[in-house]
Amino acid sequence: MSQVVAKKNATKLADQLSKKTRFSKSEIESLIGMFRTLTRDKGEKMDRNKFRDVLHNTFDMTDDIIMDRIFRAFDRDSDSSINTEEWVEGLSVFLRGDLDEKMRYSFNVYDLNGDGFISREEMFSMLKSSLTKQLSEEDPDEGVKDLVELALKKMDIDHDSRVSFEDFKKAVGDEPLLLEAFGPCLPDKKACDAFTENYLHAKRCI
Repeated sequence: MSQVVAKKNATKLADQLSKKTRFSKSEIESLIGMFRTLTRDKGEKMDRNKFRDVLHNTFDMTDDIIMDRIFRAFDRDSDSSINTEEWVEGLSVFLRGDLDEKMRYSFNVYDLNGDGFISREEMFSMLKSSLTKQLSEEDPDEGVKDLVELALKKMDIDHDSRVSFEDFKKAVGDEPLLLEAFGPCLPDKKACDAFTENYLHAKRCI
């Protein structure tokens, strides 16, 4: 009986979410099923560690700072866990968002303290975290500082030594590669295609 009720609830939730995400009802039902499997022992709440496991194992993400910020971007009610709706809505932007949605998402990921700006210090922290292994200089901090200055030159449109969302939007509009300027926060096409095929039973990422 409980399984019948759960299925009815999932169908009803899928119907609601299909109106505000980029997934079909059947795709949402698949995502709900995946979520329930992942959170079976957690009362249908996904904690930070489980979410990081998904990002690492499914989307090959490894950067601790970025993965923590992606968790916060999904956790819209800031209760330190992700519920079913947040899971589906977050994946809608993560996998299929248009450029405007992805710009807002990426900016929120990179705005580490949530003050509405990406500061020089935040850029340094993220770039150092994602690039230190690739920098061969004796003093990698200097290389990171150079990259921060380069990023500010390209993205700080109003020259106030920090990047607002308007700055970010203008810079990415002019040069889309800047969408992930401070570290990979979206899945690459290979990982997106694999997830879509394995879990959504579609042929490729849209």
